[in-house]
Formats: sequence, C-alpha cells, structure tokens
Amino acid sequence: MTWLLVALGGAGGSVLRYGVGRIAVAYLGPSTVMGTFFVNVTGSFVLGLLVGLALERTPLPLHLRSLLAIGFLGGFTTFSTLSLETIRLVEGGEVLKAGLSVLGNVFLGLAAAYIGLLLGRAAG
Repeated sequence: MTWLLVALGGAGGSVLRYGVGRIAVAYLGPSTVMGTFFVNVTGSFVLGLLVGLALERTPLPLHLRSLLAIGFLGGFTTFSTLSLETIRLVEGGEVLKAGLSVLGNVFLGLAAAYIGLLLGRAAG
C-alpha cells in the first residue's frame, strides 16, 4: 500500500510541476527558470511545514507521509531539472543567470524549508 501511495502522490506532484512549468513558459518565455524556482522553493516550504507540524503535534501516519512528503513533494520539486536548466544556461552563455538560479533555488529553498519548519512547530 505504501508503494501505491508514493506513486499516486508522485503522479500528482509531477503533474502539478508540469503545469507550473507550462504556465511559467507561457508568461515568461521559453528560457525562463522561474517554474523550477517556484516549485523548489514552495516545495521546500511545504515539506518544512509538514515536518514541523508532525514534530510538534502528532507524527504523520506512514500513509500520509508516504503520499504527501515522499510522493507528492518528491514529484513536485525537481532538482534534476534545475541541474539540466543550469547546464543549458551555461552552454548558452548565460552564466550569471545560471549562477543566480542555483543560488536562489538553494538558499531560498533552505530558507523556505526552515520557515515552514518553524511555522509548523509554532502551530503546535
């Protein structure tokens, strides 16, 4: 059952990630990295929030953890896409844009996870 929940959550997260990427491209153009940036930062925040809530309240049951944290957020966030986009930007001569994208994803992702964790703990 756990495998099925991870798969279902992953499918949902992946579809939402794809949608966010398509919206970013439609509004910001094909060379944008903002879709990946958005999903990585918001996914980090939501994961931090879930963990914070689980630490301060009742731990999430395995089936919810499998569905949400492992499946959905694992499918929603996308470090591999960030890596490929960064390489493509560097190959296209957009080194500054590549560097800012990596720094923004890493540092804001970490900050978002930490804020989510603090908010989750405070809710308890």
